[in-house]
Amino acid sequence: MLIQKLARLSITLCLCSALTCVASDDKREAEFALDIEKNLTNGRIVWLQAQNQKFLSLYTEVATNNPDGIVILLHDIGGHPNQDKVIELLRNFFPEHRWSTLSIQMPLREEGAKIEDYYSLFPEAKDRLFSAVTFAKAQKAEKVVIIGYGLGGLMATSALQEKTTNVNGIITISLSSSEIDEIYAQTLPFVSSLTLPMLDVYGELDSPDVVYSARERKNIGRTKSKYRQIKLDNEGHLYLNDSGLLVKRIYSWVNRVISNKSQELPRICSSKD
Repeated sequence: MLIQKLARLSITLCLCSALTCVASDDKREAEFALDIEKNLTNGRIVWLQAQNQKFLSLYTEVATNNPDGIVILLHDIGGHPNQDKVIELLRNFFPEHRWSTLSIQMPLREEGAKIEDYYSLFPEAKDRLFSAVTFAKAQKAEKVVIIGYGLGGLMATSALQEKTTNVNGIITISLSSSEIDEIYAQTLPFVSSLTLPMLDVYGELDSPDVVYSARERKNIGRTKSKYRQIKLDNEGHLYLNDSGLLVKRIYSWVNRVISNKSQELPRICSSKD
């Protein structure tokens, strides 16, 4: 049954690649950029370019010499590079622990658009991600890790089907899939074909589409030595119960799998503190 489903979905990949490319909502991006420019307190703004269009990114460097690498952050649906809770927390945490962060503005649709409305933006999302990787390598980053939250995770797994050069690992948080899964659920074939080390994190009380597909993702992962899935108990999509635990799990995996270091778990202030 799973094999048949994957076969149907792989056909969808070809159909999706034939979709007419729809440009990102420039007005929404400009509004986010203006607000971030006014309120940014950590890191600096870097304007990158993809498909002849500039997009905003936030680059936060480590405070010490000899960093381990750069973590590239992809926000959830309708968000921005300093998205509250998950992205903002990771963006500010890693630079204190030997990893610079580059949080990038992913392409946007109009406010209220559903996840399936974003599929036409996947080619642009891929170009933005590769532009961010190019920037990271220009900063002499020894290792590059991609962390995608929600739709950002789906965009990342989609983009990395074709090209994994200069990327050392991928982490997805609450990996999204569409409700119309018999047509557009690209999540499973994306995970199946990835060759990079992958950490798949989700919350026990996460969005229904995330939880529903978690078991099938785990079944696929059993055939891949570089895949690990973690379920965080009593957590929803925003990880409000103990966001520090989410960061610890991610940092521990990066430290062990990507940096090849023994486990180090610094104290992290959670939403309870």
